[in-house]
Amino acid sequence: MYVCNCNGIREREVRAAIAAGAERPVEIFRLHQCQPQCAKCVCDMRDMIDQAHENLRFAAE
Repeated sequence: MYVCNCNGIREREVRAAIAAGAERPVEIFRLHQCQPQCAKCVCDMRDMIDQAHENLRFAAE
């Protein structure tokens, strides 16, 4: 599934960027050598980042 239609960034690519250490959407865009266009995907990316952090927190407990 595409998270960013403007730049063609897929969900698995966003998750890989987060796993590689991306903490903010701008870092995900930078990794894919692009910039946000309409920015509709930024909220979804933030949610995915927050979810990844939450999963790590629960795993550490």
